[in-house]
Amino acid sequence: MAAIELANASWRDAGEAITRGAWAVLPVGALEQHGYHLPLTVDTDLATGVARGIADALGALLLPAIAYGDAWNNSGFLGTISLKPDTLRAIVLDIGRELKRMGVPVLVTLNGHFGNKEPISLAARALESEGLKVIHLDYPGLEALAAKICDSQPAGPGFFHADEVETSMMLALRPDSVRMEKAVAEYPTFPPTFGIEPMQLSEFNQSGVFGDPCPSTADKGRRLIDGIVAACLAQIEAYRIRHRL
Repeated sequence: MAAIELANASWRDAGEAITRGAWAVLPVGALEQHGYHLPLTVDTDLATGVARGIADALGALLLPAIAYGDAWNNSGFLGTISLKPDTLRAIVLDIGRELKRMGVPVLVTLNGHFGNKEPISLAARALESEGLKVIHLDYPGLEALAAKICDSQPAGPGFFHADEVETSMMLALRPDSVRMEKAVAEYPTFPPTFGIEPMQLSEFNQSGVFGDPCPSTADKGRRLIDGIVAACLAQIEAYRIRHRL
């Protein structure tokens, strides 16, 4: 069962899907730097690719992605455009309320950017209180998948940015946008207070890469995407069982 992509659907297509009880899947990305070799849209591209796999499996409505996020910590790199957390929370809230108005029973958000986690979670809490069921997912199982599939080491535990993981996924989804000849490895030294105070990544990183993108391949990217989709579907099934949907 294929997804119903709202970017290409008519209102009648959407209405028929909603009438039969289709859920909605919303990718949430960002516009931020990803080194010299990747486009600013990486987080949105990857979230959309994973969300499409989820929506295909569910026969769900695939919403156009939110293409901006809370990317404040990358603001030191030109080209990055960040939303305030409250702005992103409000956008997810408004989209969720519109879906509820139309009769969509469940919203699944697929987050492709770390800084979006809290705004999405807070929006989900509010939407639940208003009667819309929300499942918010963040690439479950990625650390274990990366350890199994990739050849390079991450720059930090669970820290994947413009590295082999993201570059491989982009080679699988948008190979035309990847410039491997410009790829460089960088393993910066994280300040001792990283994670306990607001901090710009450009203070201790020159290229914008965290790790080594050079061993990236499209095959690794497809395996990573398939593994993330499978883990997402397992979490969705657990939600279905818990809520008897």
